[in-house]
Amino acid sequence: MSTVDTLRLATAGSVDDGKSTLVGRLLHDSKSVLADQLEAVERASRGAAPDLALLTDGLRAEREQGITIDVAYRYFATPRRRFILADTPGHVQYTRNMVTGASTAELTVILVDARNGVVEQTRRHAAIAALLRVPHVVLAVNKMDLVGYEEKVFEYIGEEFAALAAELGLPSFTPIPVSALAGDNVVERSAHMDWYRGPALLEFLETVPVAVGPVAAPARFPVQYVIRHGEDRHYAGQLVSGALRVGDRVTVHPSGEVSQIAGIDVLGTPADAAYAPQSVSLRLADQRDVSRGDMITAGVDAPTLTQDVRAAVCHLADRELRVGDRVLLRHTTRTVKAIVKDLAGVDSLAANDLGRIVLRTAEPLPLDDYAVSRRTGAFLLIDPADGATLTAGMVALSAPA
Repeated sequence: MSTVDTLRLATAGSVDDGKSTLVGRLLHDSKSVLADQLEAVERASRGAAPDLALLTDGLRAEREQGITIDVAYRYFATPRRRFILADTPGHVQYTRNMVTGASTAELTVILVDARNGVVEQTRRHAAIAALLRVPHVVLAVNKMDLVGYEEKVFEYIGEEFAALAAELGLPSFTPIPVSALAGDNVVERSAHMDWYRGPALLEFLETVPVAVGPVAAPARFPVQYVIRHGEDRHYAGQLVSGALRVGDRVTVHPSGEVSQIAGIDVLGTPADAAYAPQSVSLRLADQRDVSRGDMITAGVDAPTLTQDVRAAVCHLADRELRVGDRVLLRHTTRTVKAIVKDLAGVDSLAANDLGRIVLRTAEPLPLDDYAVSRRTGAFLLIDPADGATLTAGMVALSAPA
């Protein structure tokens, strides 16, 4: 059985910090670019050397403007690890795209230009990483070649970002000096910065601890579909965290009914246990009123059942979100009606705004704090008129009343 694991990472940086070039260099120097892709980039480049940013900026508008607009996903691998990389935009008006890319990331690379240091967008990207509880953050100080590879410049920016991290509650970060254009400290360690004793970026990405996964978390099974098979009912869905075993006593939310697992099927085959993030079907020992949107849990760590939702949010839609708006709230497989009660003292949120919200739902929801579970602590707000996604939310159960 292979022991190679997968790291999901996202990149973020201000405009012209060289983020797409860094990603292109990472792909190019790790031999993760196919020959025909490299040939196409060489043809599209207007200089002697290939423009590595074109490996990720695939939209016509991106190439014409020299900026990243959409989230570009790239998949590559080394002998030590597989990677799923989300290259996210740097402009303020595309903040929502960074939220999308970083929401499932285990590591975020925040790029800064060594000539400019920490700028407003750096603060914004660090705030999003803190808000989304990304476990690992790398501060890539790029364009070191343009400041003479000076150690003092790198140290000053590291101290500046450390103060920001402490302010935002980021637990830790790893600073790495790089030159994406020249390839310094991206895949190979740089001979120009012998004062730096740490790893190159790829070396760090290959060795940073990856969480074992959601298996150790409390068991959470949102029911997606009910399958009738004769007199039996099978409840199908994805086990988003924890583990379930035949014989486990379980609770169905929001009804609070208690039962026992009589059977588990994984890909149509009976199994003794299921582990996140497997898709399975469960059979309970007795007939219970269970339907799509209910959540089956096991163990003593039950979710909080509430109709009052407090959360940090990023507003995604062009249409403003206002106090008093009636919306639909989608949490795992359950969708309920809700009303916006408060926006932390402001009247509305515009596209890409970060804020805090208080909602009142028509029905109780089984919620976890986002800091505990990024799956059962997250939700979306939806426009009931047209089904458009309005806002992404991260539940904050510990927020003050």
